[in-house]
Amino acid sequence: MDDSSILQSENCSLPFNVSSWDFPDFGNPCPTSTALTTFLVASYCAVMVFGLLGNICLICVIAKQKGKTNVTNMLIANLSFADIMISVFCLPFTLVYTLMDYWIFGEVLCKMVPFIQCLSVTVSILSLVMIALERHQLIINPTGWKPNVAQAYLSMLAIWMLASFISLPFVMFHVLTDEPLMDLPASIAPLVTEAICMESWPTRQQKLIYTTWLFAFQYCTPLVFIAVCYGRIYMRLRTRKDLIDKPGEDKPRLTKGRRITMILGLLVLGFGLCWLPLNIFNLIADWDLEAMMHCDHNLIFSLCHLAGMASICINPVIYGFLNNNFKKELWAIVVHCDWNRQEDCEHFPLSTMNTELSKTSLRLNCRNNAT
Repeated sequence: MDDSSILQSENCSLPFNVSSWDFPDFGNPCPTSTALTTFLVASYCAVMVFGLLGNICLICVIAKQKGKTNVTNMLIANLSFADIMISVFCLPFTLVYTLMDYWIFGEVLCKMVPFIQCLSVTVSILSLVMIALERHQLIINPTGWKPNVAQAYLSMLAIWMLASFISLPFVMFHVLTDEPLMDLPASIAPLVTEAICMESWPTRQQKLIYTTWLFAFQYCTPLVFIAVCYGRIYMRLRTRKDLIDKPGEDKPRLTKGRRITMILGLLVLGFGLCWLPLNIFNLIADWDLEAMMHCDHNLIFSLCHLAGMASICINPVIYGFLNNNFKKELWAIVVHCDWNRQEDCEHFPLSTMNTELSKTSLRLNCRNNAT
């Protein structure tokens, strides 16, 4: 079995570090800190709760617009659903495995959890790419090709099928085994009755080819594509000031322009900065295993992993809560509205741009229902 498979290397990896096991009777070179454990549990729980609440709110607002389906909302809902899967399958399983250093969930979940993790991360990233493409077409080439609802459904189906195919190696090469534990000192090994969930590739070269390609597919290519799309949108808005302001509007152009610039920047930076630490960690773990075999491995991995998982909290903010119309719709659902009531509706855009730029809208039910 290839030793390099001990450390997982994908975006939702399940870390393993034999040196961090706690054997107080025989001297533990890497003692577990109660403060660190508390910090990790609190951080993971906070990301999971905020990620779930934010994405559920986003889906509820989109689902509210019965009979008004549009491409942007479909793609954002697909993104939110994938982020909810990340919250459920990436965060709790990774936290437990990181803290315990052995797998307690059985052989079936040893194969299925990494598969679902890679699947959900890939769907989330490809959804961001599709949203960038759709907005690029709406603004840069408004008279040219733009995806319709039927094409949006096909693209979502293609995204899930492609992500499933890409994630298949996790089912094929993950095994539940205690083989690496046989290298522990003879005085300790008899006490170890648990197994670990790890990758077991036929050769190290095959693993490196796959993980390096996955790094390019999940991070480098989407980042470049998203940056180009939103960069072109930014340049178009700079040269077409009339697209930013509505006729007769009193709001200063500079304020609106800065707000749109900020949002476009967040769209790129939110993706690039969140996933950068984990991808760097994974590359180092793949190419230089010994560099990761030390006491701080679990802490470094957890911080990098938390940075990547923070994207599930940032996405609802960028694609929903920064939009005033989304907040009005959400407030109407929470405070004023009956879900099934359809009369007296207004349409509000769910976009980081104006109505003129996005041409997408949401239905705000029960207008001023307080009376």
